[in-house]
Amino acid sequence: MTDEPPATVGIVVVSHSFEVADATVRLVARLANLAADGPRLVAAGGLEDGSIGTDATRIADALAAADAGAGVVVLADLGSAVLSTATAVAELIEPGLASRVRISGGPLVEGTFVAAVQASAGDSLDSVLAAADAAASMNKLDGR
Repeated sequence: MTDEPPATVGIVVVSHSFEVADATVRLVARLANLAADGPRLVAAGGLEDGSIGTDATRIADALAAADAGAGVVVLADLGSAVLSTATAVAELIEPGLASRVRISGGPLVEGTFVAAVQASAGDSLDSVLAAADAAASMNKLDGR
């Protein structure tokens, strides 16, 4: 018997900007009050030289860092970030991890937040993905 907590779903935030990806991860970690042993949130933003863009190699490294064995949900800012993520999954990571990566169509900040909350509750990869995707239809104006 082991005292290790069960693996949680990891989350990768892919943005064309390092600052946007990093700030999203930091904001969500604070808002969701994530414990140190909670889901791994990893930023993958910008290019190596600090310029705007996405880099499949950086994304592949982030996927590996975020995976604790239960899979990884990716939130991306724009379409080409999704394409770079798909390239990383198809060509740059090992097949076992690739089979556990899901790309969400949810919004970057809200999707990351709800994914982190669900992952910290121990939800499955498919449930975390569904929550992130559902954030696209959240009504922020309820209660006005």
